[in-house]
Amino acid sequence: MNQFARRRVALKVDCDTYVGTREGVPRLLELFAARGIRATFFFSYGPDRSGVAVKRVFTKRGFLKKMFRSRAASLYGFPTVLYGTFLASPMIGERCAGQMRAAARAGHETEVHGWDHVGWHDHLDGWSLAKIREEYGKAHEEHRRIFESPARASAAPGWTANARSLEVEEDFSLLYASNTRGGPPFFPSAGGRFFRTLEIPSTLPTLDETLAWRELPADEDQLAFYREAVRGSEVHTIHVEVEGRSKLPLFSRILDAWIAAGVSFSTLEELAAEALARSDDIPRRPLTRMRLRGRGGEVATGWPEGG
Repeated sequence: MNQFARRRVALKVDCDTYVGTREGVPRLLELFAARGIRATFFFSYGPDRSGVAVKRVFTKRGFLKKMFRSRAASLYGFPTVLYGTFLASPMIGERCAGQMRAAARAGHETEVHGWDHVGWHDHLDGWSLAKIREEYGKAHEEHRRIFESPARASAAPGWTANARSLEVEEDFSLLYASNTRGGPPFFPSAGGRFFRTLEIPSTLPTLDETLAWRELPADEDQLAFYREAVRGSEVHTIHVEVEGRSKLPLFSRILDAWIAAGVSFSTLEELAAEALARSDDIPRRPLTRMRLRGRGGEVATGWPEGG
């Protein structure tokens, strides 16, 4: 059976910040437990330098508009917007290992998001191969320290990837990666090279994006949109800073609407296993970039014309 033939959602939970991981992870674990849902958590392990992201106003087209329309300051909260500038950067892995292990104990997939989330997102293209290897390696080392086992997958901060990052990723012999947006699983190519790590893109718009859409000004509008958004097998990225905190009530309603409509849930690992069981059918696609409504800057994709 084609994995895109039935309505289901794999929840990809991105953990970008210290406050989000500390507060949002326990709330989401409770929410998922009450509904019998297993998800895939991707953790950031190094310094939370979220306050430095304000520089994107000058470097990422559309970032300021996205911040205003989505009311980002209220979404992410204080003191997250000051870490790395007026406040020292807390080390997320050191302070939130308990929350991370709790996700694993609850039966969720726990994988690597990154080390310095802001650094990777904003500076990857200027980093050398050695710098990327150092940053990526530190995240995997911290994952192993916390979980006492190697990660089987990773997801690039901000869906930011290039040929050098894929080269580093390849050395870790992962089951899959989730670095991109749009379309079905594929094997990526970049820099004149094909890579053997399966790529599983996020397919649905994220809530922090749709909150910036003018036609969805209220929670009821958001709920109606997401209720109808699942067409087949989807990967939906949520953020512990948003769905796990300020928008938890809305996200709870979205989950319940999907459940009422007969939508089922899976992990990304399950999607990867299904795809790899038919590896000859997995397409090869070049890694490119595209812009998305409600998100500043560009994201990586393998989907022609952005899907």
